[in-house]
Amino acid sequence: MTIFKWEGVDKKGKTVVGEDEAQDDRDLRRILRGRNIRPLKIRAPSILEMDLGMWLVEHGFAAPFGTDDLVGFTKQLSVMVGAGVPILQALEIIFKQEKNMSMKVAIKRIATNVGGGKSLSDAMQMENGFDKLYCNLIKAGEAGGVLDTILNKLANYLEKQQRTKSQVKSALSYPIIIAVVGTIVIFLMLTFVVPQFVGMLKESGQEVPFITQMVIDISKFLGDWWFVILGAGIVAIVVTLKWIKSDTGKPIWDVFVMNMPLFGNLVIKSNLSSMTRTLGTMITSGVSLIDALEICSRVTDNTSIAKDISTMKKSVEEGKTLVESLSKLSYFPDMVSQMVRVGEQTGNLDQMLERIADIFEKETDGAISAMTKMLEPLILLVLGAVVAGILIAMYLPIFMAAGGGGG
Repeated sequence: MTIFKWEGVDKKGKTVVGEDEAQDDRDLRRILRGRNIRPLKIRAPSILEMDLGMWLVEHGFAAPFGTDDLVGFTKQLSVMVGAGVPILQALEIIFKQEKNMSMKVAIKRIATNVGGGKSLSDAMQMENGFDKLYCNLIKAGEAGGVLDTILNKLANYLEKQQRTKSQVKSALSYPIIIAVVGTIVIFLMLTFVVPQFVGMLKESGQEVPFITQMVIDISKFLGDWWFVILGAGIVAIVVTLKWIKSDTGKPIWDVFVMNMPLFGNLVIKSNLSSMTRTLGTMITSGVSLIDALEICSRVTDNTSIAKDISTMKKSVEEGKTLVESLSKLSYFPDMVSQMVRVGEQTGNLDQMLERIADIFEKETDGAISAMTKMLEPLILLVLGAVVAGILIAMYLPIFMAAGGGGG
């Protein structure tokens, strides 16, 4: 879409000027004819007048907006709708204030489609970044006349989801940094420090112990083939990441991480927290349980848990209660199942699911803390043992020589 400047004549014969967004010259003429304006001059923007950021977004060269941007947009829209500001006017105000160019372009398109007669939820469905959960809740808010309340719930939901993901990332980042730095130190020792000892040992002409010779051989191998090893490592990482994201690899990977000794419990807890909060938010918003389960299965990242949610949906469709479906999941705690049962019996399932989500979030925090406390010393211990082993192996001949000389 491009902003054109134009000059024309209206139906009264009066000269009018203006600027409008259109795909091309022909599209602009069609727009002006719809306003009973006969265009006389049309001028496309020069390179200097073009908005480079918007051009990059519209041509797919810019990064999409993130969850933080979506939370900010949702909060602002919630406040304005709650204050009685019309949707189009609210979108226009947010558009002018928005800093992220990808979000800015999305808001612009949404406003254009809403102005063209589409509902807000339908307009959002046409944009990347507004998933099925988001759009269905907006649709429920529009239908029930509680759009401001739904937007507020969405903002809170997205914030909690983002907080859990950030906690997992931050918990893993420090051990990973330690492991990477330690690996680099070991590599530098083997490729630069060990060869210095080799020269000293050759000059002394003494016999080299087995462990020392093994370290020397590893050092020589890395020194001769480091570029091949580095290239193979990069290729292996890229191929593995692509495989994990593929339709074939992701289900296998998801099952694998769920069964990992330390990380598996964290993955399960965080996914269950997301699942229960999603269900609670949707049921509170007036979405039926079956539809909520369907949407929940689509927005759950772990394919194994998403498959289980789809199975739960089928069970509910067959007339079974939610707790009967949940009880078949081996990783779903019995105590939490009982809470769901109470929620169904008292008619407060949505509130109970929100409480369960809070419980899972606390357990996720505990799992993150426990994993971090175990990983950090374990990594340091392993790296320290490797470094110490290298140093002992290289100094061992010197100690042996000194011991022999003293005898």
